[in-house]
This record gives sequence, structure tokens and C-alpha cells, in this order.
Amino acid sequence: MYRFAVVVSAVLVLTLGLASPAGAHVTVSASSAQPGSWATLTFKVPTESDTASTTGLTVQLPTDTPFTSVLTQAVAGWTVKTYRSTLPKPLTDDDGDTITSAITKVEWTATGDGIGPGQFGTFALAVGPLPGSGTVYLPAIQHYSDGTDVDWVQQAQGDAKPEHPAPSIVVGAQPPTTVGPSAGGDGWGIGLGVTGIVLALLAGAAAGAALTRGRR
Repeated sequence: MYRFAVVVSAVLVLTLGLASPAGAHVTVSASSAQPGSWATLTFKVPTESDTASTTGLTVQLPTDTPFTSVLTQAVAGWTVKTYRSTLPKPLTDDDGDTITSAITKVEWTATGDGIGPGQFGTFALAVGPLPGSGTVYLPAIQHYSDGTDVDWVQQAQGDAKPEHPAPSIVVGAQPPTTVGPSAGGDGWGIGLGVTGIVLALLAGAAAGAALTRGRR
């Protein structure tokens, strides 16, 4: 029983270690993934720090396949600023007009305490049109109240999962996807959390049984 308790405890530590970061990344979900459509992009921003709050979020929008229309949603307790830049190659919109610039960066800044430890916030953009197909990466930088930044900018290479993946959407996917680090990431984290609780109960019971038997 003692060995069983030790093994279960070890598995518990490993499981909880895996469960902790599962849903901690900055992610984005799209209301539509159809090429040429307009979509609402919702960024979910959890605070990973135990002591500092999230006080800012900077998101880079694509320049190779830019959005000709970008609208920001008001968020209580936050200001939002957009940045427009000249495109490397002019585009022609559906009306035949030439587009030489587009919004390529959006920055949210907290006017109060921001997003505290153990909390998350959401920030939305209405953008369009979406490109013809492929993955659209939306690199993000999360700013903390203690002056540290976390760069969610890495793109997956092959089967390797980056430590700080950039939020992204897959255009042409059915149904609309939530990507970055992966679809269903939060559900995986919840599953691991439940498994951890079950293992904790088993470990406690086994340890108690071992102690009782040892006293006997």
C-alpha cells in the first residue's frame, strides 16, 4: 500500500503539472472561418502570474493578407488604440478601390487594475474580409503590472508545439476554429484537472491505509 501511495502521488504531481498550463495561453476564436467573410475575433487573455495583473495586450494583424476593415469593441476599464501602416503591396477591394494602408496593430491598455491573478479577460475585433485559405497568425504581447511581457508569437514547426504559440485562425476550416495553442485546449486542461482530483483522493486513501497498517 505504501508503494502504491508513492506511485499514485508521483502520477498526481505529473498530472497537475500538465494541467496547470493547458488553458493558460492567449487564444483567439473566430465567429466565421469562411474565405472572404467578415468575422468577430475574440481574444481570451488569462493571467498566469500569481502576483501581477495583466494591464495590456498588443495584437499584430497580418500585412501579407491584411484586413481592409477593422472595428474595435469597447471594453470597460480599458482603452484601445489602432495603428495604421502602409502596405508592402497595394490591394484592390471588392469595389475596385486601391488599398494602400491598413490597420496592422491593435493595443488595449487597462485604465484600472487590469486582469488579476486567477482571472481572464476577452477582447474583440470585427475584421474582414478573411483571406482565401490558410492559417492567419495574430501574434500577441501580454503586458503585466510588474513590467514583464510575455510574447505569444511563436509558430508551430512540424509536430513540435511551441512554448508560447501565437494566436491563430484557420480560414476554410469547418466549423469555425479556436486555435493557439490548439482547439479544445481548455477542455483538455479541465479533463486533466478532474483526473488530478481523482488521483488526489486515491493517493490520500492509499496513504491513510498504509499508515493504519503500519501502526498495526
